[in-house]
Amino acid sequence: MDRSTTATATAVATTTAPTASSADAALKDPQTGSLLLDGVPRQRGATTVPPAPRPATTPPALAPPAPPVSRALARLRSLRPWRLLPTPTGTPFTFGYAAVLTVTAMVTDYADPSLVHALQQGSSTDVAHLIHEPVLVLLASALWMAGGITSPYALGFVLVLTALERRIGGLRAAGVFLLGHVVATLATEVPIGLSVLVGDLPDSSLHRLDYGISFGVATSVGALAGLLRPWLRWPLLVVFGSMVVGDLLEFADPMTDWGHAMSLAIGVSTWPLVRGWRRARTEAAAGPAAPAAVHTAHAQTSGTVAA
Repeated sequence: MDRSTTATATAVATTTAPTASSADAALKDPQTGSLLLDGVPRQRGATTVPPAPRPATTPPALAPPAPPVSRALARLRSLRPWRLLPTPTGTPFTFGYAAVLTVTAMVTDYADPSLVHALQQGSSTDVAHLIHEPVLVLLASALWMAGGITSPYALGFVLVLTALERRIGGLRAAGVFLLGHVVATLATEVPIGLSVLVGDLPDSSLHRLDYGISFGVATSVGALAGLLRPWLRWPLLVVFGSMVVGDLLEFADPMTDWGHAMSLAIGVSTWPLVRGWRRARTEAAAGPAAPAAVHTAHAQTSGTVAA
């Protein structure tokens, strides 16, 4: 090989192959100057692309708190006073029962007095009727209102039973009412029968006139109190309890007045039961998605924690 051929090959190799120094320079980190291994990703000291900065977001403007007057007006607008009264769809038990009581009250006011007396006597839960027709007279006696539509128990029936039914349902509200009516009636009439049996009372006591809805209403008052907040619960119990105690002190009708006191106590004893019904009804209405939230809201609104 001549000298010209060797020179040409050297020149071609020089122009086509990079020198060692240029290859090292290409593999050096431009920031740290250290050598990088070709083909090995994520080497120590390798240059990484910083993440793109997030665009600055403006925090949402907070609305100024509403003044106390505006909050009070909003609460007044949210009140629905018509929910205090029974409706055919919202409270069918209370609505239907109130309609029946209205009819019997009109019969009491406008029918012949002798007919009214015969009907009420046949519906009386005295000892004689309880011995022969207990189920019939226990149901029939709850179809009359002592004192008519203007009696306090008539107004209490509408307000208390409506509120109770909206919280626990119609069948359960009817069960609470019937529980107080039956148990308090038996608790007042059985001692009369025993007293007649031993000779402490005359036989005429077996035929005393006893009817009305007051025992069921008193039980419903006691049960409803357990579903209210403490600031409503205790005033309700104090006011109704004071009325019951006042009747006892007058000693005008001690057996009936003791029945009212026992009915109120029966209603208070149902608090664990009615609270469980209220919780189950609320959770069923809210769906299975948020049982814990519903339980917390129920504990805060109904006052399940004693205060």
